[in-house]
Amino acid sequence: MMRKQIAAANWKMNLSLEQAEALADQLIAGNMTLSADQQVLLAVPFPYLLPIKNKISLQSNVFVAAQNCAATKNGAYTGEVSAEMLKGMDIAYVIIGHSERREYYHEDNKILADKVNLALEYGIKPVFCCGEPLSIREAGTQNSYVELQLKESLFHLEKEQLRNFIIAYEPIWAIGTGKTASSDQAQDMHAHIRSVIASYAGQEIADSVSILYGGSVKAANAAEIFGKKDVDGGLVGGASLIATEYNTIINSLKRS
Repeated sequence: MMRKQIAAANWKMNLSLEQAEALADQLIAGNMTLSADQQVLLAVPFPYLLPIKNKISLQSNVFVAAQNCAATKNGAYTGEVSAEMLKGMDIAYVIIGHSERREYYHEDNKILADKVNLALEYGIKPVFCCGEPLSIREAGTQNSYVELQLKESLFHLEKEQLRNFIIAYEPIWAIGTGKTASSDQAQDMHAHIRSVIASYAGQEIADSVSILYGGSVKAANAAEIFGKKDVDGGLVGGASLIATEYNTIINSLKRS
């Protein structure tokens, strides 16, 4: 059985509730035919978690994900959403460490380690994001930069906790900059990430980790990117807001 091939949609802070429900309906109408090794995740804004979860409840291998969770269990943190709250709604997945959270909300590797711990404590599967900005890529130090992100946020875990883990690689320099990451560049970093995991947890566990690519995946380039050996799907932003685009991306996942 191959590792999970995943099309994860990140709707970010977009759509009214009516638009979100309509998009979910359109995705379902697009006949998402998923094999046992394939999954679709819809990371929707917090207020839409339950409405969209109810919409997709009859779809096999389709799950709702939260876009973030708090680094603390509970308390006087106005506006925050805890892992326990997500667990209470039976939310199975949460994005942790997205580049926008790191940049705009100054979430560092230590904070993200705390978030990973809380998600796992409550039985929620993290989609852990990593990736380098343009200055790091231009300096040629992207491998060590991403390696440090992984080590400082994940390598305190028991090795077995990394089995079937989900990591999303975001080349921040290729998002909205006009610069493009090639499928070969994606493969190179995904292979590096897998080797870093193997150095800590062993090759067998590293081979079970799904590594998603998060660099402006579109219907036009999904098949080429997903076809690479170490690319196990994508974390998709803008293209996931267009049902026809996203259905094409879903159908570009590898099949066992």
